[in-house]
Amino acid sequence: MYPLLFRTVLSRMDPETAHHAAMAVIRVVGVRPFSWAARVLTRPEPQLATTALGLAFDSPFGVAAGFDKDVKGAAGLFALGFGHVELGTLTAIAQEGNPRPRLFRLIPDRAVVNRMGFNNHGAEAAAVRLAKLRRRSRRGVIGVNIGKSRVVDVDDATADYVRSATLLAPLADYLVVNVSSPNTPGLRGLQAVETLRPLLAAVHAAAGPTPLLVKIAPDLPDDEVTAVARLAVDLGLAGIIATNTTISRDGLVTDPAVVAAAGDGGLSGAPLKARALEVLRLVRAAVPAEFCVVSVGGVETADDVRERMDAGATLVQGYTAFLYRGPLWARQINRGLARKG
Repeated sequence: MYPLLFRTVLSRMDPETAHHAAMAVIRVVGVRPFSWAARVLTRPEPQLATTALGLAFDSPFGVAAGFDKDVKGAAGLFALGFGHVELGTLTAIAQEGNPRPRLFRLIPDRAVVNRMGFNNHGAEAAAVRLAKLRRRSRRGVIGVNIGKSRVVDVDDATADYVRSATLLAPLADYLVVNVSSPNTPGLRGLQAVETLRPLLAAVHAAAGPTPLLVKIAPDLPDDEVTAVARLAVDLGLAGIIATNTTISRDGLVTDPAVVAAAGDGGLSGAPLKARALEVLRLVRAAVPAEFCVVSVGGVETADDVRERMDAGATLVQGYTAFLYRGPLWARQINRGLARKG
C-alpha cells in the first residue's frame, strides 16, 4: 500500500513537511506496546548479526545521518528493523539551517536534493535526549554525527567540533566527524589533508574511548580519497563513512527545469550509487582489513547492500530510499539479506 500512499498523498506534500509527519509516526512506533508489535514483524534474522567497531549490530544495515537530526526517532527506527541509527548532524551551537524550501524530490531519479544546513537544536540539548535514550531499554547501535556550527569561522572549526565531541562522545556508541556536507560554507575545504589532520587529532583526543570515524564526500578526486583514508588509519581512527551527498547533477533523467528549480544542495539517492561504490573500493584498497568502512549512497535493495559488503563494506547505511520504499524498508533489506545467506 505504501507506493499508492506515496503517489497519491506524500508526493503532493512539501517534502520536509512529509518528513516531519513520518517522524511523528516513527516516534509513536518507538513507544511500548507499539515497539513490541513492530519488532515481531521487523526483527532482523539472527544470522545477520555483525560485529564492527567493537560493537554488536543486529544487522549490518542502518540509517544514515540526516534522518533523525535531533535524537527524536531512534527508538522507532530500531523498532522498524535498522541495525544502527546515526543521529545528527549535530552542531555545538543550535541553528535553524537554511531557509525553506530546502528539500526537493527528483522522483524519476528516486533521488532527493537537500540544502538543510545542519538544522538542529544543538549538542547540549541532544546530549540530554541521548542520556534519556540510553537509560531506556533499547536495541541497536547509536552513532552521533557532528558538524561545524554555521556561525563559527572555518579557522575556529576545531574548537567547535571538540565542544560537540566532549558533550556527545560519552553518550554515543561511535562518533562521526562530518566535513563533507555541501550545505555549510567552507566545510568541504576541511577535507584537505593538511587541514583535516589537526582537526581529527583534536576530536579524537576529545572523544576518548568512543570509536571515531570521518565522513567524506563523493566529489573528492580519487587521490584525495586515498589520502584521507590513509590519514584516518595513521591517526588511529576507527573507520570512514563513504559517502556524503554529491553536488554533481550528471546523468539525471528528471526534467532539467525541475532540477534547476531545486537549486543548490546535496544530491542523494539512486544517482549516487556508482560513485559511492567506486569510493568504497578506493577506501578499502587503502586501509587494513580490520578498519571499518561504512558505505552509503544509492542503497535501496538487499542486492545493493550485498554488493557493498562484497566490495569491502563493514556496514551499510541508507536514507533516501526510505522516502520511496516506506516504513518496512529495513525489513525488506534484512529479509533479502537473510535469503541470500
